[in-house]
Amino acid sequence: MVKKKTNTEQRIVDAAKEVFILKGHDGARMQEIADTASINKALLHYYFRSKDKLFERVFHEVFSEAFSSIAEVIGRANTIEELIEYFVSYYVAMLKSKPYLPNFILHELNRNPFMVVDLIKDSGMDKSFLIQLLVKESNRKDIRDFNPVHIMVNILSLSIFPFVAAPIIKGFIFDGNKVEFDNFIDERTQHITSFINAAIFKNQS
Repeated sequence: MVKKKTNTEQRIVDAAKEVFILKGHDGARMQEIADTASINKALLHYYFRSKDKLFERVFHEVFSEAFSSIAEVIGRANTIEELIEYFVSYYVAMLKSKPYLPNFILHELNRNPFMVVDLIKDSGMDKSFLIQLLVKESNRKDIRDFNPVHIMVNILSLSIFPFVAAPIIKGFIFDGNKVEFDNFIDERTQHITSFINAAIFKNQS
């Protein structure tokens, strides 16, 4: 009985994820989620009494899937070169596998910023570790004077924006050519790494 309940609940969550990603919190309807899960609406309400509760469960699950490994990836870095390489490689690869994620999270960030901030804090990412590593590395003679917060924001922006603006980049710049757009995304890791390194290191341009 417990297994049946768990399977039904997860089927609801999977169906809700599909609908919420496509239509967002406000555009999704409980009846549509029930239809997608192939259950009746009464059973849906048995497991989740409100759309808000169901969305919160879905958002937590999607966020955890995307960011569960980021703390481990960043924690392996001992130098600024490693931090940039590991972070950019992970982020671009993760977003490539989940291209819906930036817009999904940005939409919720506008609707409910506190939940997103709390999830980031609970993800295990050590903000102090990042700052301390960047400050420590800033004392190196081959590194320019820089603000670590700006570097972190630049890396995030350069990684995320192509996925947020994918319809424009693919449709306008590449005339709808998916192959060219995919090649562009594959080049992003090296391009971002080189761009950030040129901004930080004195011997690069």
